[in-house]
Amino acid sequence: MDTVAVKNEMLAAARAAADAKFAEIGGDFYACGFAWVTVYPKHKGNTKLGKAERVVLRDMGFELDWTDKAFQYWNPSNHSCQNVDTKEAGARAAAKVLKAHGFAASAGSRLD
Repeated sequence: MDTVAVKNEMLAAARAAADAKFAEIGGDFYACGFAWVTVYPKHKGNTKLGKAERVVLRDMGFELDWTDKAFQYWNPSNHSCQNVDTKEAGARAAAKVLKAHGFAASAGSRLD
C-alpha cells in the first residue's frame, strides 16, 4: 500500500468536501466545533500484522486516541474555519476514502 498516495487522496477529498460545504452555507456561520477521522486497527497491537498496521497509520499522520486502541486524524480538511458542519463534511469524506482502501474508519465531531 502506498501510504503517501492514500494520505494525499484522503486529504484532497476532505478539503474538497469542506470547501463545498463552506460555500454552501455561505461562510463561517452557525455552530463552532471540531471534526476528526478515526481508524480502528484490525489486528492486535502485539502481533506482526498489528505492529505493521500501526506503522502505516502513524506514517499517514494518525495519532493514538485517548483509548489507546484507535487512531485519529484531526481536521483532515485543514480548513481554517470554525464551523463544525464544514469540518465534519471533510472528516466524512476522509473516512470514505479510507474505507475504500480497507480501513475501518469513521468520522467524528463535537461542538465547541
